[in-house]
Amino acid sequence: MAYFAAVLARTDGGWDVSETELDDVETLADLADLAREAAQDDDSVLVFIEQEDAWFAVVRVDGEEDPRIFVSDGAAAARSSYGSVLTDELIEAEDFDDIDALVADVEDDEEAALEAADDADEDEDAAGPAGAQAGPLGDSDLLADFGLSAKDLLGLAGEGAVPGDALAEIADALGAGEVLEAVR
Repeated sequence: MAYFAAVLARTDGGWDVSETELDDVETLADLADLAREAAQDDDSVLVFIEQEDAWFAVVRVDGEEDPRIFVSDGAAAARSSYGSVLTDELIEAEDFDDIDALVADVEDDEEAALEAADDADEDEDAAGPAGAQAGPLGDSDLLADFGLSAKDLLGLAGEGAVPGDALAEIADALGAGEVLEAVR
């Protein structure tokens, strides 16, 4: 399937948008470096990634901070080379985010694991190769300070959503719709 990737760099005059290639991106650090190269000072940079008819992702890089990631469908993205870079990072972060809660829930998890083993065959299609579940994954608040709420972003990632249309709506909400359309 075809990919589309664009870097949107926040500038004093709005958004500077350019289509980009992801051929040299093997890790999230590579993607963050690609975004930082487009940054003006330490302003925000967004990377939009879309795999036609399957999923989209928004990666936000602010200066030297860790990238923030939102993926519209974790399972679909985990099955693609560029998407797995994002989902692997998100799954790893979720696994170790709250170690105290993890320890406290061990007994519950063991019980759930036994029940889940019984249902594994039914759910096999709902999860990606790295354990990513179908549906949105990541930080749905990453664009809230630009005026796009978590609820709105999750709505764009809902069932039946078209990834290209979703990215266009996100760009419109950010005031970058016309410049994104120019590079598509």
